[in-house]
Order: sequence, then structure tokens, then C-alpha cells
Amino acid sequence: MNCSSFRSSIAYCLIALGVFATRPIHAQELNCRVQVIAPQIANVEEAIFESLEESIQEFVNGRRWSNDDFLFEERIECNMQITISKAPSATSFSGSIQVQSSRPVFNSDYNSSMLLVNDGSFEISWDGSSTIQFSPDQYRDNLSSILAYYAYMILGMDYDSMVLDGGTPYYLKAQTIVANAQNAGPSGWKASQGQQNRYWLVENMLSQTFRPVRNCLYYYHRMGLDRLYEDLERGRLTMADALIEMRQTHRIRPSSYNLQLFFLAKSDEILRIFGPAPDAEKTRLLPVLKQMDPGNISKYDSILG
Repeated sequence: MNCSSFRSSIAYCLIALGVFATRPIHAQELNCRVQVIAPQIANVEEAIFESLEESIQEFVNGRRWSNDDFLFEERIECNMQITISKAPSATSFSGSIQVQSSRPVFNSDYNSSMLLVNDGSFEISWDGSSTIQFSPDQYRDNLSSILAYYAYMILGMDYDSMVLDGGTPYYLKAQTIVANAQNAGPSGWKASQGQQNRYWLVENMLSQTFRPVRNCLYYYHRMGLDRLYEDLERGRLTMADALIEMRQTHRIRPSSYNLQLFFLAKSDEILRIFGPAPDAEKTRLLPVLKQMDPGNISKYDSILG
């Protein structure tokens, strides 16, 4: 089953039960909730940030990011929280953007966290009356580029979790945005600006070294989580195998940005699922998790040890 048919299977079951109108409504891909806060900024009118929040929400949710038809209830749930910490001028701002997305688990009311990233390189210009415009073929400004980049990364990871390698077209679009921004002034786009930025996040996803990570996105979610309802032991075994396979990436690129983000989104979920597992399953998985995610060793030991 591909990504669209998986989402549609949920939607049409609800339609058949009369939950929705008789005619499906097509919509854009993302259902993004946006929050802009500026707790340390006192010399800028609050209306400026309110207009920024509204414009970002309209831009992200109002644009079609793929060629696929999504039903209204199939939209990918995501959040963007922007914290403005500096205002060098009345129209120049910097701070951070936290991006989070999730996807539904089949035959349940549970949403599994997919992307959870806190990007500290958020530098924009905003006068309160502009319209956010984006061109896939050129760098127009930092705000539209960052928003479009994360929209494509959200789509890429969501599609990867539904179809093996399904996210490739969207990672390539995100990579094009990175390439177009190489001569831009703001940080976060270049390989030389650290190992944890927008450049490396998408570069790694398209690298053969990170093939086990992308395989894990598919087998962990589509062949594991989505099948727990019908065969708990087999689904959990598939998830464990997918996690253990990522050790191949860890051996080549230990503590890589992508692995850190994976466990930031998934560590609590892994503990909830494998906490009740038989001791043999936990004993097999525990050392691998501690090796790949050393920041959570004590948590893994307390629940899986």
C-alpha cells in the first residue's frame, strides 16, 4: 500500500461510517499550527509578530507542496514555533524555529512523532505587510526558503514512513533550496557552518551511509507500528530489527545529526512499546539503543534494563 492509499484507507472508512460529508474534500498536504513568540523583544509592536504568524500559517497550509491529492482529514499534522530573541532593526529579526510533525498509526488514535528539530539559525526580514513568496528555482529570501525547506522535509519523512524511499522527491526539493541558498548571507545553509544544520540534515538523508535510517523509517512505521494491532509480537520484532539496522550508520557516523533527531522524536515511544516486551527482546535491543543514543542511557536502563 502506498502513502496515498494508506491515508485514504483511514479517510474512506470514516466516510463510510458517515463521519464526513458524502463527497471528499481535497486539501493541501499540511495542517500546520504556527506560533511566533518574542518574550525578550520590547521595542517592536506586537502586531508585527502577529502578522508574521498569520502569514506563515497561510503560506505553509495554503500552498500545494506535492502533486498528490490529499483529503482534508489526511493532512499531515505539524507545528512550527518561532522564538524571536533579537531585533537588530524594526524589520530584522533572529531567533530559532522548532519544527515538529507526526503521522497516524493505522487502526489507532495514536500519532507517532516523525520530525522534531530545533533550528537556531533563524534570521529573517519582516515589515508586517509583506507577502511570503517562494520560488523553487531561486533564493528569494530566508523566510520563504526555511519554511519551504521544512515543508519538504516533513513530507519526505512522512512519505518515507509509508513507502520505501517514498520521500526522495521531497528531499531533493529540499536539497535544491539548500543549493540555491549557498550564496545567501544568513547561516544554516552551508556545510562549513557546523554538522547540525539544514545542509547536513537533507544531505545525510540522501547519502548511502544513511540508507539504514531511511529503511528504519519505513520498516519501523509501516511494517511495525501500523501492524501492532494485528500481530503485536511480529510488529515489535520488525521495529526492533529496523532499529538495530541503524547501527550500521552509527558505526560510520556516530552521533550524527540525523540519528540524534531520530531518537529525540522516538526515544519515549520506543520505551512505551518495548517496556512490556519479554526480557529476551529487551536484552537484544538495549545495548544497541544505549550505543546509538547515549544521552538516554539512564532512561533505557531504568525501563528496559
